Amino acid sequence: MKFVRYGEAGSEKPGVLDSEGRLRDLSGVVPDIAGDVLARLGQIEPEALPEVTGNPRLGPPVGQVGKLIGIGLNYSDHAAEAGLKPPPEPIVFMKANSCITGPNDPVYLPRGSEKSDWEVELGVVIGRHCKYVTEAEALDYVVGYTIVNDVSERHFQTERKGQWTKGKSCDSFGPIGPWLVTADEVGDPQALDLELDLNGAPAQRGNTASMVFSVAYIVSYLSQMMSLHPGDIIATGTPPGVGMGMKPPRFLREGDVMTLAVQGLGTQRQEVLLDA
Repeated sequence: MKFVRYGEAGSEKPGVLDSEGRLRDLSGVVPDIAGDVLARLGQIEPEALPEVTGNPRLGPPVGQVGKLIGIGLNYSDHAAEAGLKPPPEPIVFMKANSCITGPNDPVYLPRGSEKSDWEVELGVVIGRHCKYVTEAEALDYVVGYTIVNDVSERHFQTERKGQWTKGKSCDSFGPIGPWLVTADEVGDPQALDLELDLNGAPAQRGNTASMVFSVAYIVSYLSQMMSLHPGDIIATGTPPGVGMGMKPPRFLREGDVMTLAVQGLGTQRQEVLLDA
């Protein structure tokens, strides 16, 4: 099933797509697609819900995200384009949850930005409390998947010292969605195509089969160090084709348009604007 949150930013309502792709209103059944509600999503019957008319804005498909966790250099071919060896353990960083926006909202270049970059990623949504789980049982704690654009200011990230979080957390640097697709519908998370076009031209192309660390491994690994809670999202790394890997490097400019897709998870589209 495909779940969404729709409406004005900060006032989104929960929704679900029916078998014909029509948007149905979930607000009479659950208050939001967030927290403990995520464990009950399989009980929804979309055809019994009122249809939503028009073309409302889509917000991030998960509300009240507690943690947005990133995994760095997790595609062998992306590590190669960066001139780096795949890491022996997952590289973990945090993106401030204040960076989260809807899938088609603008991306704003922050003041002082010199090297803002794009990263299409598979997002993993945790469905129930997860701590000290094995790799074999890890996927049982995943309610579904979504698309994350891990927008990154490389100058902030690597040239201003300290943690990557500085370059990952600027406002609007975490578009998520359009849908939360339940795990049963996605199937094998290690067999999904990812792509990102910049201004209509191919930039990133990859497949989750190239991940250094699988979704199951990442969930298990993180659960040894921190509790994962319902609604936490893990951005699992990006395939090659990012701007810093181009020759010469090419970074985001005002007016650029990014279009992202992950197999079975829909598409995103963001126009790049300058922050006020």
